Amino acid sequence: MSPPLTQARPSLRRVAGTVFWSFFGVRKRSDHDRESIQLTPPQVIAGALVGVALFITTILTLVHFITR
Repeated sequence: MSPPLTQARPSLRRVAGTVFWSFFGVRKRSDHDRESIQLTPPQVIAGALVGVALFITTILTLVHFITR
């Protein structure tokens, strides 16, 4: 019998990386399988909200400087 897998809490960097690559649309199958076990839905949702906020802020700032 194999020992039970311990679910390590993923780092903020791991969550941010997962959300970034999901936005970009490129993920390895092995990474997806591993992260679907380690990450919880609230972590992914929080990371996605932060990612969207950063994306919108970046776009608005870029538009502001271009149209200035």
